[in-house]
Amino acid sequence: MEDRRFGVQNSQGAYSTPQTERATTGISDDAMKVLRNTYMLLGMTLAFSALTAFLNMNGTHPGFLITIVGYIGLLFATYKLKNSPWGIVTTFALTGFMGYTLGPIIGAFVAAGASQIVAQALTLTAVAFVGLSATAIITKKDFSFMSSFLTAGAFVLIGAMVLAFIMESSALHLAVSAGFTIFASIMILFETSQIIKGGERNYIIATVGLYVSIYNLFVSLLHLLSAFSGED
Repeated sequence: MEDRRFGVQNSQGAYSTPQTERATTGISDDAMKVLRNTYMLLGMTLAFSALTAFLNMNGTHPGFLITIVGYIGLLFATYKLKNSPWGIVTTFALTGFMGYTLGPIIGAFVAAGASQIVAQALTLTAVAFVGLSATAIITKKDFSFMSSFLTAGAFVLIGAMVLAFIMESSALHLAVSAGFTIFASIMILFETSQIIKGGERNYIIATVGLYVSIYNLFVSLLHLLSAFSGED
């Protein structure tokens, strides 16, 4: 099964709220507004992504090349338009496209009678996201110190993914999935921390970052669960 995980850079934007002075404790009103807007847009894009995945469950996957080109192109467009309403349009286009490419993979599990694996992966992803987000918000810990580690980790995982593709090693594929599970989890902590600490002020970019982390976490868990259940 091909890897469908993606990366996204963290970037500051201006399409929402300028950061005002933060109180000594708690989250500033501006940061809270960005967080609310992010979660609202994230919820809508996840629903739209689920719809496109459902509509293409019995369809054909567009292929690795089209998937990568489409993802990079739409991601680039979103970054370029992050300070305009068109950025929201490209965000829906990006997440809808990613859901569309995921549909046939989910459809294959359902057709094989392994829909419980999809449900388990979805449940674990939801629990992990809520738990990690709550940890970042409640503790208000600054995870910006992880920036260098995450950058290095991204390059290592991309290299391992390419190597696994070339070698066609199931063990290496499994290791990559485990690595992406950890990486995506840390990214959720980091990205949420960036929002509440004022490091990310653009809710469009914040939404895309969290969406990609959720997507990668779900796909990685899907691979791991299918491998351990003998369905892979």
